Amino acid sequence: MPRFTFPQALLAFALGLFLAAFLAVPVGTVAYVAFSDGAGGFTLGHFSSFFEISLMRESFVNSLYVAGMSVLLASLLAVPLAYLTARLRFRGAVLIQTLGVLPLVMPSFVGAVAMQLVFGRSGSINLLLGDWLGITLPLMDGLNGVIFVETIHYFPFILLNLTTSLSGIDGSLEEAAQNLGANGLRLFRRIVFPLAMPGYIAGASLVFIKVFDDLGTPLVLNVTNMLAPQAYLRITSVGLDDPFGYVISVIMVSFSLLSLWIAERFMKKKEYATISRGSVSPAKRRLSPLGAAAAYVFVVFVLLLVLAPHAGILLLSLGKVWSFTMIPEGYTLEHYATIFQDSPRMIVNTLLYCTIAAGLDVLIGGAIAYLILRTRVPGRRLLDFAATAALAIPGVVLAIGLLRTFRHVELPFMDGPVTATWAILVLAYTVRRLPYALRSAISALRQLHVSLEEAAENLGAPKTRAVRRIVVPLVAGGLLAGFVTSFITASVELSATIVLTASSTDAPISYGIYWYLQSITGRGPGAALGVVAVAIVAVGTYLSHRFVKNRREPKESEAI
Repeated sequence: MPRFTFPQALLAFALGLFLAAFLAVPVGTVAYVAFSDGAGGFTLGHFSSFFEISLMRESFVNSLYVAGMSVLLASLLAVPLAYLTARLRFRGAVLIQTLGVLPLVMPSFVGAVAMQLVFGRSGSINLLLGDWLGITLPLMDGLNGVIFVETIHYFPFILLNLTTSLSGIDGSLEEAAQNLGANGLRLFRRIVFPLAMPGYIAGASLVFIKVFDDLGTPLVLNVTNMLAPQAYLRITSVGLDDPFGYVISVIMVSFSLLSLWIAERFMKKKEYATISRGSVSPAKRRLSPLGAAAAYVFVVFVLLLVLAPHAGILLLSLGKVWSFTMIPEGYTLEHYATIFQDSPRMIVNTLLYCTIAAGLDVLIGGAIAYLILRTRVPGRRLLDFAATAALAIPGVVLAIGLLRTFRHVELPFMDGPVTATWAILVLAYTVRRLPYALRSAISALRQLHVSLEEAAENLGAPKTRAVRRIVVPLVAGGLLAGFVTSFITASVELSATIVLTASSTDAPISYGIYWYLQSITGRGPGAALGVVAVAIVAVGTYLSHRFVKNRREPKESEAI
């Protein structure tokens, strides 16, 4: 049997060409411009000039500070919640699991405006504190506001990863430590948390990358002295030939990759695997009455924080006027009427772009997964690496690279360069969300034994027919889950959207939300459009869970 067939090699080449054209080349172009002296020579002059400007140095330090503080505060929320769920008998475990999903349903830049209304200097909480205690908390002032919003939005990454790690620890280790006198905080600090470190590091690195690369939240909060906003402002105001935008892009990519590398190196230094006598479930301990009361207070506190953006954006979308008051002064549906009258095309555009992008992600991700797991085509691992690397590329960096690379490229069926059409948005969404569809496809294909495909071939079915009639139907659930995940995450993509949107007629929902929220008079319609975006994400998330559940139920019934 040959190592691979010609069609398989041709498919691998086509996929590699796609990733090279729309990911490697644009990002490489960004790096080339950043290190080029304009005449084709290598130079570090742009970087030295960058750090000579006080605003740029300040932006660099601020981005590191915001990302670091967000990781720290997210840890303070996520670590106790994860421990309550995984290691203690606690009635609120299901509630905590719900908390792990709620913040991710709402895009951070949508919740940022609501958080201003609730926690800002003239927001509901500070109005209460001012009346009762005569104090004001600067929670939403400048960088504090960005940190606060990012913490609430991204702490579930640590929560979900750490909960999984804590649940997998051998319970006998904790029991042995207790028998030797270790209890309470010492037991957690010396035994439990070190063994769960892989989950924590995975979640913390994701939070750092997401916060460091985020563009929408700082812009909505009018905080521009950070790297991502500066990259956007330099490119949109000065132009594509401004080298500082590319220098910032290189710095952002470098720190994203560096954080992943540091996390990997840290994990390799120690051994976290345990040898147990079979499958030993973690022994969940009962809380004392005082401990249970403290735990409920903490969970309620976090629940209120998590629900604040959702409640705030809903009230804003329904309120007539909301300024210097606890709640809106009167309610109306006019904001929804406004968006459905003035912006229905944005909703249609979002559905169109994200459907095409998610469909392409399923096709490309499914093909790469098949090449990885079912063939021995040379370079298949490189395809996996290249597709997954899109996770570490900030949206604003990819958008700048696409603009620079394709600004003079015209499509035969569209007027003008591709960067002036909606096609560039679809390409950006496809590349940015490809890793989600790829992981879903690989997971589904791993659960399908190759003997089923081989049996079809032994009965005379050609390879392509065996794939079409056997493989695709059996992994359809995983592919649909990947489609939904790619769709819902692309529908609220802002970083690439505001850079690549060429006209209002081609704008999707995320661009419309940002555009509306730039003025006080447009906050109501912007909030209403935000509620529509949240509804799309919520429905997509529900469908994704249903797909996964439907895939599992037949297997569970078969096992019974």
